[in-house]
Amino acid sequence: MEYFFGLLALIVIIFVMMGVTVVQQGFVFTIERFGRYTYSAQSGLTVIIPFFDRVGRQVNVMEQVLDIPGQEIITKDNAMVGVDAVVFFQVLDAAKAAYELSDLYVAIMQITTTNLRTVMGSMDLDETLSKRDDINGRLLSVVDHATSPWGVKITRVEVKDIRPPADISNAMARQMKAEREKRAQILEAEGMRAAEILRAEGEKQGAILQAEGRKEAAFRDAEAREREAEAEAKAKAKATVMVSDSIATSGTQALNYFIAQKYTEAISQFATSPNAKTILFPVEATQLIGTLGGIGELAKEALATKEK
Repeated sequence: MEYFFGLLALIVIIFVMMGVTVVQQGFVFTIERFGRYTYSAQSGLTVIIPFFDRVGRQVNVMEQVLDIPGQEIITKDNAMVGVDAVVFFQVLDAAKAAYELSDLYVAIMQITTTNLRTVMGSMDLDETLSKRDDINGRLLSVVDHATSPWGVKITRVEVKDIRPPADISNAMARQMKAEREKRAQILEAEGMRAAEILRAEGEKQGAILQAEGRKEAAFRDAEAREREAEAEAKAKAKATVMVSDSIATSGTQALNYFIAQKYTEAISQFATSPNAKTILFPVEATQLIGTLGGIGELAKEALATKEK
C-alpha cells in the first residue's frame, strides 16, 4: 500500500513537472490544446496540462533586423542599379505572427523586395540617388500597412546602398568635376568683379576727397584775397581821409606837394629804365621849375611853422 502511494506521488510530481514551462524574456509561447491555439504565454513561469496542452510556437517579440539581399532594379529612365536594404520590425501579436502565415521572415523579405522595386522603379536615377529619405518613408508606409494583419509592426526601412552602373558612375564623376570647376570659375570671376568695384569705389572716393580739398582750398584763397582786398581798401580809405584832412588843413599847398612828389618819382623811373636811350619830356621846363618852386615854398612854410 505504501508502495502504491509512493508511486502515485512520483507520478503526480512528474506530471506537474511536465506541465511547468519557463518562457524566456523577449519571447511569447503559443499554447495549443489538442492542436488548437488556446492562449499566449508571456515571459516567466507558465503551467500547462500535460498530454492536453503543448507549446506551439516560440515567437520572438523583440525588435529584429532582416537583411534584404542585393537586387538589380531598373529605374524610370531605364538605368540598372543595384540596391541593398534592411528592415527593422517587431512582433506585436504572437498568435497572428505564428498562425496567419507559415514563414514570417520570408514573407517580410518578399513584400519588402517587391515594394522596393515598385518605389524605385517609379523614380529617375538622379532621384534614387538624392531622395533616399523619400524612398525609406514610402517603403515604411507600404510595408507596414501590408504586414499589419500579421501582427507585425515595421519600425524602419533603410536603403543601405545604391550602386549605379560603372559608366554612369564615371559620367557622374565627370559631371561633378565640371560643376565644381564651373563654380570655382564663377567664384573667381565674382571675386575679381568685387575687387574691381572696390577699387573703383576707392578711386571715386579719392577723387571726391581731392575735389573737396581743392574746393576748400579755393574757398580759403578767395576768402584770404577778399580779406586782403578789404584791408587794402580800408588802408586806401584811411589814406584818402588823411590826405583830405591835410588838404583841408593846409589848403592847396599839401596837394601841390603830393603832385610834385609823384611827378619827381615818375621822372626818376624814366631815368633808370634800361630800355630808354632818349628821354622826352611832354611838359615845359618852366612847369617843372614852378612845381619845384612850389615844393620849396611848402618846405619853407613847414620850417617856419616848426620854428614858431
